[in-house]
Amino acid sequence: MGTTCREIRAKRSFSATCARWLEDWFGTGKSHKEDAMPEPPLVAAKPFLMEQDYAAYTAEQHAVWAELVRLRWAQIEQWACREYLDGYSIIGLKEDRCPHLREIADRLEPRSGWRTQAVTGFMPHEAFFEMLAARRFPTTTWLRDRTSLDYTPEPDMFHDVFGHVPMHAHQVFGDFVQYYAAVCARVDDHDILERLGRLYWFTVEFGLIRQDGKVKFYGSGVVSSHSEGNSVIEGKCRVRNFDLEEVLNTPVKVDELQKVLFAIESFDQIYDAMHRAERKLLGNKVA
Repeated sequence: MGTTCREIRAKRSFSATCARWLEDWFGTGKSHKEDAMPEPPLVAAKPFLMEQDYAAYTAEQHAVWAELVRLRWAQIEQWACREYLDGYSIIGLKEDRCPHLREIADRLEPRSGWRTQAVTGFMPHEAFFEMLAARRFPTTTWLRDRTSLDYTPEPDMFHDVFGHVPMHAHQVFGDFVQYYAAVCARVDDHDILERLGRLYWFTVEFGLIRQDGKVKFYGSGVVSSHSEGNSVIEGKCRVRNFDLEEVLNTPVKVDELQKVLFAIESFDQIYDAMHRAERKLLGNKVA
């Protein structure tokens, strides 16, 4: 389906807002250590927002959630990074029932300014970036069944909430995701978006960090998948030191276990890397 005039106008309006917003932000000389970036309004994402019908979840779905948590927790407790474990506690996930997104949002927002927001499903990239730039994490409300406990080709609520949301309680990580999205919202060049997508993939989705003499997980794809977690722990996946140039030039593989991943030393490293990626790939370009 082609892009409508309304979608084009919405994207241009939001891109222009982000451009002015980023220019104003740099003009203040602030960084993530001093204050959070202001939130732009939702335009492109508005048609995809919904309310979670929590009462509709069945006893079987709550039981599947409990089984998913049970299968991952022993490994996560030992191999997830400190920031993930802290965030898990902050957002108040329950081990025996599906997550209530509004309750999680009410616990998360005072900590970092992020909220979980139920969405209808797949979103076009301009709507996705718009939500992240506004510190709203788009969360699906469907849950896999027992036939696909380890993997689903389409992200579900376990991947989104168990995998992603705890990290949004960490200020620097949250600022990185927000800034990433605000920059991507200005980009119309497919090749640049693809390269920036690799930065997201090897951090937010499959990121690793060195802590306490070990390689720990923070990316949702590793946190939520037993197979991916085992692959890292058992040395079946090469772990490279995070290098922006190498990350931007490493193709993404979405249909197989990851063969190579990248470990950072701190979350400041990826925040700084996003600024360097912006200068490298965009220069003075504004969509």
